[in-house]
Amino acid sequence: MKQAVRLGTVALLVAGTLGIGPIGGDAQDEVVIGYSAPGLVGAQLEIQQGLIDQAEAKGWQVLTVTSGGDAQKQIDDINNYLAQQVDAIVAVPDDSAGICTAVAAAQEAEIPFYTIDRSPQGCAINMTVLSDNYLAGQQSGEAIVAYLTETYGAPQGTVLEVTGNLGQNVAQLRGGGFNDVLAEHPDITVITRSGDWDTAEGVDIVRDVASTEATLDAIYHHSDSVYTPGTLQVLQELDLLAPRGEEGHIFIAGVDGSPAALQGIRDGFVDQSSNQPIPDFAIITDYIEMELNGETIAEGEVIEEGALWSPARIDASDVGPQLFLATTSVGPDNVDDERLWANVAAGREAGVEATPAS
Repeated sequence: MKQAVRLGTVALLVAGTLGIGPIGGDAQDEVVIGYSAPGLVGAQLEIQQGLIDQAEAKGWQVLTVTSGGDAQKQIDDINNYLAQQVDAIVAVPDDSAGICTAVAAAQEAEIPFYTIDRSPQGCAINMTVLSDNYLAGQQSGEAIVAYLTETYGAPQGTVLEVTGNLGQNVAQLRGGGFNDVLAEHPDITVITRSGDWDTAEGVDIVRDVASTEATLDAIYHHSDSVYTPGTLQVLQELDLLAPRGEEGHIFIAGVDGSPAALQGIRDGFVDQSSNQPIPDFAIITDYIEMELNGETIAEGEVIEEGALWSPARIDASDVGPQLFLATTSVGPDNVDDERLWANVAAGREAGVEATPAS
């Protein structure tokens, strides 16, 4: 059964029986969430803080730990949470397939398991909330095609794609959306290199390709949080950093909507970013609360008026219900939209009350 679900000042409307069934427990007691992050680099710090803020607003407690990119440590950390008998696990998987070991342990302990930002692969969980990463890749791809068409009169040229960890579904989707767009234009050559979400590796890739290619027209980053600052530095060192509109400009696009990317757009050296609704991944707490109250998660459209990520959708999948929040293509015309997560974060750091991302 599909229906539109409207969020905001009204209660969540729930219908259907899709997904994992209700969780035991008393929602009136303090809820303790065990949260496992892969690290606090790039956008991950904002993801964690958004979850903490939303949970604390409900009177809940969030325990946090980071794995530093070590998939086995993440499993060990989650097992520790299970031993503490937390009410629910929320994780950003280091390894989308490897996390299933922890999922199995949680299911045996009858503790619900959720992920945000990244989905598991090969096991079903209670729910995942993430950006529509395929859409994000499409948005960046479309921006690059438009630039190359304007530059050459037809879609042609050479593009470098710096990927994330291709063992994770996030990188697979960001690459998939991007490459599906570029594949429609056979005169565009795409050079794909795996950066593995590593800043230093990204720097080496850009240095190598920019130094050896006669003409490099554009660069697509799977994460502008991770790769953009290093890319700008390398291009400057190679005397290849030309501002937008000038001869020799290399079009730079990516996914995240990071502070570095938005500042780069303002400065004229970055051109596009597919903004993730980072703070709004914390909407997972609403669904945890629903299940604690004995409600089920329904497939269908999710609408919140004024939210950049709306309309979103909940899809059934072999890994459980997935809520895909829409990304927003950011360029010079909308870079100062105060709902973008980097602008929300900047306002908070400056002590200025900013409009929430949702």
